[in-house]
Amino acid sequence: MAVNLQLVPAAAGKRLGAAVIDWLPGVAVLVVAFAIGFAGITRTRSGGFIIYDTSSLALFGGIGLGLTLAYLSVVLGLEARTGKTPGNLLMGIRSADQDGYAPGAGAVFLRGLITGAGILLAVLAAVLVVVFKWFDAALFILGPLLLVGAAWAVLVVVSNRWDKNGGLRGWNDAAAKTLVFDVKAGRDPITTGGIQGPYSFAPLDLPPVQQVLSPVAGATAAQSPVRQTPAPQPPAAQPSEPPAPSPSAMMPSQTMPYTAPASFAPTAPAQAAGQGMMPGFAHGFAPTGSAGHRVPPQHVDDDVERTQVRPGTSGPAPVAVLRIRLDDGRDFQLDRSVLVGRNPVGQAGEQHAQLLAVDDPGRSISKTHLHLLTDGAGIWVTDRQSTNGSAVTTPDGLRTPLVPGVPTFVNPGSSVHFGDRTFYLGQA
Repeated sequence: MAVNLQLVPAAAGKRLGAAVIDWLPGVAVLVVAFAIGFAGITRTRSGGFIIYDTSSLALFGGIGLGLTLAYLSVVLGLEARTGKTPGNLLMGIRSADQDGYAPGAGAVFLRGLITGAGILLAVLAAVLVVVFKWFDAALFILGPLLLVGAAWAVLVVVSNRWDKNGGLRGWNDAAAKTLVFDVKAGRDPITTGGIQGPYSFAPLDLPPVQQVLSPVAGATAAQSPVRQTPAPQPPAAQPSEPPAPSPSAMMPSQTMPYTAPASFAPTAPAQAAGQGMMPGFAHGFAPTGSAGHRVPPQHVDDDVERTQVRPGTSGPAPVAVLRIRLDDGRDFQLDRSVLVGRNPVGQAGEQHAQLLAVDDPGRSISKTHLHLLTDGAGIWVTDRQSTNGSAVTTPDGLRTPLVPGVPTFVNPGSSVHFGDRTFYLGQA
C-alpha cells in the first residue's frame, strides 16, 4: 500500500502516544473525582449498625463521570467526522474507514469500547462497591482492576504489531473495520480521495470547439447563406484587390465579410474608381496601396472589437499570459495545470502539472493545497480539501471562502488566500 498508493500505516508507537494523549484527560478526571468522593465518605454507629454517608462520593463521582463523558463525546465526534483527535494531530496520524474516508461515529465508538473495556470494567466495579457498601475493600478491588484495564488498553492499541498485513490493523481496527495512517510519512486519504485517490477536483478539459467557416469576400451567392447586394466591380480593379481575410481570423458566428462602421468606413472600390472620394470620407485616411484603398486610423474601440480584421495585420491576436505574484514578491508564469502547496506532488492524471512549492514555516499550507487550471481569461481554483481552507478576494474587496473540491473561477486582479499565504493573479 505504501508503495502503490503512498499510504503509510501508523506505527504502534504513534498509536500508543495518540491514545495516551486522548484517554489521559478523561481517565485522570474520573480517578481524581472518585478519589475525592471516597475520601469524603464518613461512617457512624447507630444501634449496633454502621451507617456510611456517601453524599460526597455521589457528588464528586457524578461530576467526574459527567465531565469525562462530555470530553469523550467531543473527541468521538471530532474523530468520526475528520479522523482527527488531539492525540492524532500531535502524533501525525489519522483514523479512517476501510475505504480511506472519515470513520464515522459507529466505528469510532466500537474502537473506543474495545480499547477501554478494562477501564469500563473498573468503573462498573466502583458502582458495585457503592451499592453493596464494600468500602473497606474498595482499594483492593478497584486498584487491580484499573491496572488490568490500563494494560488491556495498551495491548489493544499496539496490537497492530502482530498484524501480518504490514501492521495495518489492530484488534480494535479489525472489529470496527477501520484503518490508521501516518500522514507525516505519507498522504492523508481523507483529504485526497480515499484509498483509491488522490483525485483532481479541477474541471475536465472540454473538447475543442468546431470551427465554422464563414463566407469570405469574393464568394459566390450560392456559397453565402445571407443575401448580399451586388455592387459593380470594374474589371481593372479586380487583380489588385487585397487578399481575403483568413476564415480563422473571423468569429464562427459571423456570416458576412466584415464591414467597417459607417463612422469611419471607406468608400467601396467601385465608388472610388468611378466617382472619386467624397470630402467627408477623405478626411483622416491615408492611402496604403496602388489601388487607392485607404486604412482607417487607430480607433479607441479597436481593442474591444476583437473580430475586426485590419489590413496590414497577420495572425491571431496575442493571448494574455497569466501570472501570479506571491506575497513574498516571487512571480511565476502559469502553465495549463498547476499544483500549489507546501510540497505538492502530482498524482495519477497530474504528472504533467506545474508544481509550485511555497515556503510555510508555520505549516498552515497543506502538502498539496490548491489546483489551478488556466483557460486564458482567468483560472479555475480548487481547494484540495486542505486543512486550513482557502478564499478569494475580488478586485472590489469581496472575500469569498472556497468550497473544498469545488472549482471556482477567478478573474485577473483577484487575490487567492491559502493558509497564511496569498498570491495575486495578473496578466503579463
